[in-house]
Amino acid sequence: MLNPSQAVDSGVQVLVDIDSTPQFQPSKTTVQDILTPEALGFVVLLHRTFDARRRQLLANRQTVQEELDRGTCELGFLPETKAVRDDVSWQGAFPGPGLAERHSEITGPPLRNMLVNALNAPVSTYMTDFEDSAAPTWDNCVYGQVNLYDAIRDQVDFHTPRKEYRLRDKFATLPTVLVRPRGWHMEEKHVSVDGRPLSASLFDFGLYFWHNAHKLVEIGKGPYFYLPKMEHHLEARLWNDVFNVAQDYIGMSRGTIRATSLIETLPAAFQMEEFIYELRNHCAGLNCGRWDYIFSTIKRLRNKPEHVLPDRDHVTMTAPFMDAYVRRLIETCHRRGVHAMGGMAAQIPIKNDVSANDAAMAKVRSDKEREMTKGHDGSWVAHPALAPICNEVFDRMLTANQIHYIPESNVTAADLLNTRISSGGVTTDGIRQNLSIGLQYMEAWLRGSGCVPINNLMEDAATAEVSRCQLYQWVTHSVKLADTGEVVTPDLTQRILEEQVAELSAKSPLGNNNKFALAAKYFLPEIRGEKFSEFLTTLLYDEIVTAKTARL
Repeated sequence: MLNPSQAVDSGVQVLVDIDSTPQFQPSKTTVQDILTPEALGFVVLLHRTFDARRRQLLANRQTVQEELDRGTCELGFLPETKAVRDDVSWQGAFPGPGLAERHSEITGPPLRNMLVNALNAPVSTYMTDFEDSAAPTWDNCVYGQVNLYDAIRDQVDFHTPRKEYRLRDKFATLPTVLVRPRGWHMEEKHVSVDGRPLSASLFDFGLYFWHNAHKLVEIGKGPYFYLPKMEHHLEARLWNDVFNVAQDYIGMSRGTIRATSLIETLPAAFQMEEFIYELRNHCAGLNCGRWDYIFSTIKRLRNKPEHVLPDRDHVTMTAPFMDAYVRRLIETCHRRGVHAMGGMAAQIPIKNDVSANDAAMAKVRSDKEREMTKGHDGSWVAHPALAPICNEVFDRMLTANQIHYIPESNVTAADLLNTRISSGGVTTDGIRQNLSIGLQYMEAWLRGSGCVPINNLMEDAATAEVSRCQLYQWVTHSVKLADTGEVVTPDLTQRILEEQVAELSAKSPLGNNNKFALAAKYFLPEIRGEKFSEFLTTLLYDEIVTAKTARL
């Protein structure tokens, strides 16, 4: 426990015992080394300075949703920012050191073994994720900071009884790291400031920046970030102001930070140019967060029957609204001089089935070839085995990036809202698939794992969100099933949910210790159409919050 005389101030509480450590902790770096009074003081400064704005911006999202539901507004390009879009004179930042070439980016949570494996992968960059692929348990969040601290200082190697984990070279020569903090909607309920939970975004960003920013500049690789889940350019402005205050506070030149914004919400697709503008000196480009974008499209248009989507297998990147989103992102980024990053290839190798594995890898190659041909500068993979495919495709460019290539897009607001998909419909198998994926992901998340292999795909929160939103949408609009002609009702989805819980529980290697029943308790009202939570992660979060209190 920190000495009370070192307390940040009486308004700050850490609601866990920071002296406790996991049973297996291979690092000499401790939680106390991360949660120093100085580091906490910096995070608290950011929180007190910016949290009121954060909460107001979140409230603004709900105002937009209410207006969409009432039909008093439509999503479109903002008239108040037309001058920004029309002004051809401004550009985003030039690529930071280690960021010019981003042909392949691997993503994953900052678990120590996964961090070592990702840094050893043959990729350009590594998006280290505190968000969708990391369940926000206290250990995951704080020891994620420990693991990054150690990796940056070449002291992350460790071994278990079964395997040795060792970086193949010094950190400075390995893939460039970009950290994704949790989104503005998340709170770190293990830390209280002035009676309110701390902003999870500022907790993740602040601790990483405080401990590592100067070291990363010394190495020549950072500090760099990915910014998730934003819906409005004022949310990007908030991040930019956080960056400026943080850099000023530690005596770092403004513009040293670089950040890539994920365009993974439908409202953000109409404000891509504004996002780059708000982050200008810190902007490292935009990324197509495809699964979250589908989730957001369903979420924001969920009460409009004309926007019902078919089974998820039919919602591909060739769907009109998805193709328009990609074309606009690439054209916008390159016209403003920044990277346009492609989406996730979630496939993982299929062992003991050569033909199935070959088919999966061929699908990855086709996806990456489509992205490269359209003009993306690089793309994401979920597994090191996919990196050679991604590299081979994007290395054909011969240049570090394609920022010089500015395609014509001419995408309209109507194009971004065109959710008509000619092939496929809603089927019983589609319901079962969504329920199975949702339950399996939620059950693993409740046990502290946010990165889950399901059906030879590495799933994170985004795909579980698509499952939940589609089921809500189909029930709400009484969709008729293409295979049976039956109408999707709350009782139908509940019956299939109960079947899935029984089947998955029976197969669980955890026996009666599995959490499928708990996952189903939270899932049921959503898939019956009785409620709609803004995020699954905030819906489930209290289940993994540690309750022990220790006052600093």
